Parts: sequence; C-alpha cells; structure tokens
Amino acid sequence: MLVYAGYALALLAMLVVVFVVVWPPAPRVSLSRRRAVGAVHVSQLSRVTDRTVSMIDGVISRRRATPFDAARLEQANIRMNPPSFMLMVLCAAVVLAGCGMLVAQGVVATVVLMGVFAALSPVGASVLLSVRTSRRRARFANQLDDTLMFLAGGLRSGHSLLRVIDAVSHEAEEPSSQEFARVVNETRLGRDLTDALEATAVRMRNEDFQWVAQAIAINREVGGRLSDVFDQVGRTIRERNQIRRQVSALSAEGKMSAWVLLLLPVGVFLFLLLAQPTYFAGFFVSIWGYVALVVAVVLMAVGSMWMMAAVRVKF
Repeated sequence: MLVYAGYALALLAMLVVVFVVVWPPAPRVSLSRRRAVGAVHVSQLSRVTDRTVSMIDGVISRRRATPFDAARLEQANIRMNPPSFMLMVLCAAVVLAGCGMLVAQGVVATVVLMGVFAALSPVGASVLLSVRTSRRRARFANQLDDTLMFLAGGLRSGHSLLRVIDAVSHEAEEPSSQEFARVVNETRLGRDLTDALEATAVRMRNEDFQWVAQAIAINREVGGRLSDVFDQVGRTIRERNQIRRQVSALSAEGKMSAWVLLLLPVGVFLFLLLAQPTYFAGFFVSIWGYVALVVAVVLMAVGSMWMMAAVRVKF
C-alpha cells in the first residue's frame, strides 16, 4: 500500500514539474485590465432581473393600491424599492410552491398544497414588515427620553433648535437618527419644522412625540425656555415608559401562551404531513375532507384574532 502511495506522489511531482516548470501556462491578463475604462459589465442574470423588475414596476404603477408600497418598506427599514421586493416575494412563492409539490401526493392534493405554500410567501412578507415596523417604532419610543435630554442640553448650550435637531440626527442611535435626519432634510426643502415633526409623530405612531411637536409649536408662538419644557416632557415620557415596560412584562406570559396555542396545531400538522403523509390522506379524497380543512383554517383564524385581541394591552 505504501508503495502505491509513493508511486502516486512521484507521478504528482512529475506532473507539477512538467506543467509548472517545463511547460508553464501562458500568462493571462485580468478581465478588469482588458475592459475599456468606464465600461460596466452587466451579466445576463442582472439583465433578466432588471427586465423583470421593470415589468413588475409597470404593473404596480397601474394600480392605485399595492400591498408593499415604498412607505411601508421605509417604515420597516428595508432599503429596497417595491418592484424589487415584489420580485423577492414572487421568487419565494415559487420555491414554496415547489416544496408543496414535493410534499403532496396526488393531483388534487398537489394543486392545493402548491397554492397554500405559495400563499405563505406574501403572508410571511407582510408579517415580516409588520414585525420590523413595530420593533422600529418601539425602539424610537424607548430612545425618546434620551433624545429629549440631548435636545435640552443642546438648547442650554446656546444652539438653535434646528441645529440641535441636526446634531441628534448625527449622534443618536437608529431609528431616531434617521427620523430626525428626515426632519432636517424636509426643513431644508422648505417645509415648516412643526409640520415635519408632526408628520414624524404620525409616521411613528407615537403620542409622546406628538406632545413634543405640540410643545415646540406652542413655544414658537408664545416663547419661553424650551429646554425646561423638554425636561418636563422627558420626565413624563420616562415615567410612561417605565409603566409601559411593566405592562409588557406582566402580559408576556399571556402572549407566549397565545403563540404556543396558535403555532402548535400548525406545527403538528406540518410534522405529520412530512413524517406520515398517509395520515391526512383521507382529507384529500372527498369533498368533506376539503370542507373540514377549510373550516379548521377559518376557526384557526378566528381563534388567532380572538387571542391576540385578548393579550394585546393598549397603553
């Protein structure tokens, strides 16, 4: 065995000597040096993608309402235009439909599962946007008291309100920095500062920031020490945030129980569908089986909305 290994190593060494020393490959010029200056190479995949995005953009532009518009993507902090995001959703739907085709058995079951799995893509995308938007708004609310302290300190040091807001847009964490940078850009384009702040409060759905916008509007009309107003509002917002965190901690157990009750039937159904495909075969051979599945889905949807309404605490 060792002899054959020695023969193989010797043959490999001879090949290296022949192809590297005796007969080396011809020198190659890199592709970047062979291209003209300023030329941009676009692959065939990029061309197909751009053409598809253009087609989706044309379809979206002819509709008044779109499920994933630019404002919703911006609030979720997704830096993509709506046609590109729609293309990703369609690709995910095709992949999920293929998974449904692999899992199902029978013509009717294949069509049904392909449709169900494909529908999971837009539903999942909508849930993703909602979750990211809610988390972004929650972070903005948690950062608001620190932001007001920063604003009050900047005003005490002698800076103007717009200069302090611009400093917050550079120094604060996201998403506060992004929102205040948008306020600064809108004021530079000619929009009134109060209107820009109120639009931010509406966009972030934050009543506390609505107070801040109203306090700034009143101060610009009647005057006074705006830094003291920020201190008082910041103190109130800080106390409200403490109560909000307590309420969230007390309702966390109920929310977790609701999620377990919602996901457990779906998880068991998918597990048995993959592990024992024949277990649910009776549902796909008669009309009553499909009726039972539809009724189960409707009851799950009603129960989900009921439980979510029960564990949601509005504060």
